[in-house]
Order: sequence, then structure tokens, then C-alpha cells
Amino acid sequence: MAASNDNFFEKVYEVARLIPYGRVTSYGAIAKYLGAARSARMVGWAMNASHNQDVPAHRVVNRTGLLTGKHHFEGTNLMQQLLENEGVKVKNNQIQNFETLFWDPAKELL
Repeated sequence: MAASNDNFFEKVYEVARLIPYGRVTSYGAIAKYLGAARSARMVGWAMNASHNQDVPAHRVVNRTGLLTGKHHFEGTNLMQQLLENEGVKVKNNQIQNFETLFWDPAKELL
């Protein structure tokens, strides 16, 4: 089982590395793109395990634009700070203009 998880995580990282600067996507959008639509939680686990993988995990949020993974980053507001450094506005852990900033790998990676 671990081998298949590692392979899935690597595929998640490959997609996450393609998220453009200043844009965000969701755990579910990555899962759907990888043909595993019900595996959004697994994408979240992959993001949590990605800290030494050179993956922009801060650009992956939940389907409504909430920073649900922020407690996995060092410091209290690192995820928000990384997003704001890219020009993404965050208010009350919620990405502002989420629909405009949303990057859908299914549409962008044809």
C-alpha cells in the first residue's frame, strides 16, 4: 500500500508544482485531475507530507477557498503570508476573489 501512496503523492506534487504564482487550486481539483475524484483527503495528506519536496503547498486550499491546511505550516500564519507575498488577499482564513484566482488543472493542463 505504501508504494501506491508514494506514487500518488508524487503525482500530486507534479500537479502542485505547476500551479502558477499568485493562483490557487483545491485538494479536490487535483484529485479529480488525477482521476481520483474522491481522494481530496489523500491530496491533503500529500500536501502535509510535502514540506521537503519543493512543492507550493500553500497554493492548495479547500473547495471554498479556506486555508484548511494552515495548521500544518510552521508559525501561525505562514500559509497566509506566503499567499499574500504572491498578491493573494486572505481575510479570516478565506481567499478573496477565489473564483478569479482558482486554477483548475483539468482545464489548464490539457
